[in-house]
Amino acid sequence: GEHQDEMWDEQDGFFYDLLRLPDGQTMRLKVRSLVGLLPLCASTVFEADSVTRYPKLMELITQFRKRYPELVAHVAPTDAGYIGHRERRLLSILNKRKLERVLGYLLDENEFLGPHGIRSLSRYHLDHPFVMNVDGQEYKVQYLPAESNTGMFGGNSNWRGPVWMPVNLLIVRALVNFYTFFGDEFKVQCPTGSGQHMTLFEVAQELVRRLTATFLRDADGRRPVHGGTARFQDDPHWRDLILFYEYFHGDNGAGLGASHQTGWTGLVAPLLDLFGRVDAQTVLETERRHVMMRVVREQVGGEEAGEK
Repeated sequence: GEHQDEMWDEQDGFFYDLLRLPDGQTMRLKVRSLVGLLPLCASTVFEADSVTRYPKLMELITQFRKRYPELVAHVAPTDAGYIGHRERRLLSILNKRKLERVLGYLLDENEFLGPHGIRSLSRYHLDHPFVMNVDGQEYKVQYLPAESNTGMFGGNSNWRGPVWMPVNLLIVRALVNFYTFFGDEFKVQCPTGSGQHMTLFEVAQELVRRLTATFLRDADGRRPVHGGTARFQDDPHWRDLILFYEYFHGDNGAGLGASHQTGWTGLVAPLLDLFGRVDAQTVLETERRHVMMRVVREQVGGEEAGEK
């Protein structure tokens, strides 16, 4: 039957927040938000030799499986039958079927996939706001691509639509992770419903293309990040000065919030760099811990760094 005390909703194929009330009642908050995408990011892949190199780890995994069978029933199997590309092992909250279902929402342009990255709340809630009544008070969550239109939660609803760079990076990392396990055979529709099938590495590339396009000039010479600010779009002295905003409009990519978030929005630079030099084959066939080393080595300057 339907388990109301779990985040996973089998009917919808998505993870939802749970609200536990003082009387012990539990209710699902059917809001399609980043919360439901984060389980994607809780995944890691081990090389085949981990089994022999880290016997203690394998022992702990075996122990965990014995102790918590009800939990293990919901995650990707870790037994010998579930071995991926190059005999890699996967530790993930999502098995293949759940992964496909969540990606169906993630890659849907009417849901999370915006022209400039993954939105923090599904666009579905623009026309279908989530409404909840608690003690005669009505609480409503609606898709807002930019700033809040209400004083609820202190007027802060910048998690209800805009694109945030750090969470997008976590999703890109998760896709590449899953790709090293599933390889080229596993493909999903991207965008959902387009009939165009991609490997998870190609999906990661597409997501990075959308994220980086926020800052690059489009065909008309405009940078989406500058939005309607004429001075930054047209003035030759200003047009190449790029601000690293806190978050970005979910539909047009315009920069919003603080304009100096070089810490997390600056992540766009390593994304441009990494995907500019690493191809699918390298990611798939290189031992995972060496992929990053290789990138760093090429950056530092070839052979010299390689010898150290």
